[in-house]
Amino acid sequence: MLAQRMPTVLPPLSALESIETTRIYSVLGQLPADQPLMARRPFRSPHHTISDAGLVGGGSQPVPGEISKSHNGVLFLDELPEFNRKTLEVMRQPLEDGIVTISRALQSTTFPADFMLVATANPCPCGYRSDPRRNCNCTPPQIEKYMSRISGPLLDRIDIHLEVPAVPFDELADNTSQGTSSDAMRQDVMRARDQQATRFHDQPTLYNSQMTSRQVRHTARLIAYAGRCCATASRNSDFQQEHMTKYFALQGQSQMWLTINRLVKCILPKPSATAVSIVTYGSENELNKFGMIGPPRW
Repeated sequence: MLAQRMPTVLPPLSALESIETTRIYSVLGQLPADQPLMARRPFRSPHHTISDAGLVGGGSQPVPGEISKSHNGVLFLDELPEFNRKTLEVMRQPLEDGIVTISRALQSTTFPADFMLVATANPCPCGYRSDPRRNCNCTPPQIEKYMSRISGPLLDRIDIHLEVPAVPFDELADNTSQGTSSDAMRQDVMRARDQQATRFHDQPTLYNSQMTSRQVRHTARLIAYAGRCCATASRNSDFQQEHMTKYFALQGQSQMWLTINRLVKCILPKPSATAVSIVTYGSENELNKFGMIGPPRW
């Protein structure tokens, strides 16, 4: 249900995006007769039994797959570990390039595939590993086998990982609590898009997610916090320093954090919405693993 709300939070399709998306559905013959142009961002949710060709496209005469049908929209993969691992791996390059190329003996066809990937997964086969009210009966080997169905390179291409615990019944039944509406969230997103359009007005880049490494270094700076973390690690032990270096450098996390930091600054343009707060949010547990008491207070 949460994933299905994503298109309502995203800004409306621009004229160019609408034309691009319409062309895909027109080629497939799936454009409604009373709808000459796609007016809403697509939301695709394929079943976990989907084939490679169904996901990325294919056939003797190549046709677009689900990732191309999700162009300028959202691709939702529910129960990610249940998908065939080989099928998931074919998404790695399209997630990087925003296009997918299907090659055959006589021809090669390129389809657009610039989509937002949203995926869900249980923490274990039974789903109760992190539930404080139910006991998990899964053994460590079972959990490891279950989670190993998702490769590390694919997980690295998913920028934000969130744990969503079960909501207590009293909170669900509380009618006095009013959350943020989709319209309010969309206004924040549109404001962020406007800022990005101003920043990249003379460049081919449209959004923060499309920034090159040079643009990331130019427009976003990981201020103070990473240096303080590494300094703290160096004052402890070589083991901690080694792992902090791996966390920020070897896994390419630093550029990801910089990009997310830039995005949150666009949505929450406040002095406190800096790289310090963003990296603190995502890496507090990692710091505790390394024996640190927690991120410094600023």
